[in-house]
Amino acid sequence: MGRAVVDSLPANSFRKLSQKHGCTPAQLALAWVLHQGDDVALIPGTTKIKHLNSNIDALRLKLREEDLKEITDVISLNEIVRARIPEKFVHLTWKYGNTPRREKKKKKKKMESLATKAIEGL
Repeated sequence: MGRAVVDSLPANSFRKLSQKHGCTPAQLALAWVLHQGDDVALIPGTTKIKHLNSNIDALRLKLREEDLKEITDVISLNEIVRARIPEKFVHLTWKYGNTPRREKKKKKKKMESLATKAIEGL
C-alpha cells in the first residue's frame, strides 16, 4: 500500500487508525499484510536504515480480528491489488516468451559418444 493510497483516503482515516495503534501508516499497512495469511510474503523495499528499522517494528503490531475488519472497511482491496507491471509491458513477460527448452540429455549423450569415439581412436 503506497503513500498515494493512504493520502487518498477520506479525512486521512488510515492515519487515524495508525495513530490509534501507536504506529506509522506504513507500519500498520505492513502489519495488515502480514496478517492476511501464511501464504503471503511481505517484501518491502527501502534504501534507508531508519525505514528498515521502522519496517521491522511492524512485526510487533498484533492486530485482532476487529482491527483487521476496521482496516479493511477503510481501504478497498481494489485500491491495493494491482498488476505488478503496466498493461503495455505484459507481452514482454516470461509468460509470453518463445524460449526453446534446454536439451541437456541429447547434448550429454552426444558428448559421451564423441568422447568414446575419441578414446577408441587412440
